[in-house]
Amino acid sequence: MIVVRKAENLIKNKVKPGKVVVLHGARRVGKTFLIKEYLKTVEEKYIFWNGEDFAVHELLSRRSVQNYKNLLGSTKLLVIDEAHKIPDIGHILKLIVDSFEDLKVIVTGSSAFDIANITGEPLTGRKYEIMLYPVSESEFSQFEKPEERHDNLLHRLVYGNLPELISISDPDDKAAYLRDLVNSYLLKDILAFKNIKNSLKLLNLLKLIAYQIGSEVSIEELGRQTAMSKNTVEKYLDLLSKVFVLYRLNGFSRNLRKEVVKNSKWYFYDNGVRNAIVTNFNPISLREDKGILWENYMMSERIKYHSYSETVCNRYFWRTYDKQEIDLVEEREGKLFAYEFKWKNDRIKIPAAWRKAYPNSSFETITIENISDWLS
Repeated sequence: MIVVRKAENLIKNKVKPGKVVVLHGARRVGKTFLIKEYLKTVEEKYIFWNGEDFAVHELLSRRSVQNYKNLLGSTKLLVIDEAHKIPDIGHILKLIVDSFEDLKVIVTGSSAFDIANITGEPLTGRKYEIMLYPVSESEFSQFEKPEERHDNLLHRLVYGNLPELISISDPDDKAAYLRDLVNSYLLKDILAFKNIKNSLKLLNLLKLIAYQIGSEVSIEELGRQTAMSKNTVEKYLDLLSKVFVLYRLNGFSRNLRKEVVKNSKWYFYDNGVRNAIVTNFNPISLREDKGILWENYMMSERIKYHSYSETVCNRYFWRTYDKQEIDLVEEREGKLFAYEFKWKNDRIKIPAAWRKAYPNSSFETITIENISDWLS
């Protein structure tokens, strides 16, 4: 089954002469597939190159306008998949974009390191960046029947939203796919970025984060529990953020003395990856961590929603020293929007301290009953 990705429309809107569209996202989220689906709609002449092909490296290595004229000819669209694999690609793209004013360019990369290598200083002002995530709820709604959505959502809370899982029906095969992803990518490819040698400590750190979703995380405590220095923990967390495994949520405060902002919260971009880390693929009906899975899923879905709708939004959590708290605070359009995530459809009152400090903000509880409205 082919899912029409929200990012495809963003690509169509952003692809313009004289600009480079950079499509990035974690491994296995479907960047190459999306680009090839997009090319099926393109009527003008294009070239598709794979950045992992050394023949492509040789073609582009002679950095001269005449060489690129000979290569591109009357091409109107240049696409380079895994562009970060090509040495000095940022300066190469700058020369091409500056020399061929009618040419459109699309490139892909799989981490923030890749994007820095692709763009960096050379393409300042010459690029658009688009993030591709695991499949979103709004994308699933294209083909799911209304009566199927509830059960499928419960399934996704366990196995996540990576696109290849759509075509895998057996739960054991899905679990095997996710375990292989963790072992081959998280514990091999990621370590290669910075010559990190201790995969066990990285895995232990991820497990600690996985069990503390929704709770404030102390870098010092993580260091003590993993026998690593604070600096090493921070380096690992930064690395995991840049390869789109984890993301950070900081505390919100407008300098009220009783608001807590010292620590951060960490979430996984995909529930399936989180569950592979803790080796637990039990169905949701048997889980004691339903609340954690629900909160993580809602956070990631909201990020997808804002990204694909191109909404500018700052995100925080909020807590006071007397433990009044709110899961998500969005700051957008000059207003504050507060959300509490609850697995059960319980009535939640707005915290008194929040209501008093921010009387003009809105407050809403997000449950499985109303997420469709919240994400559409």
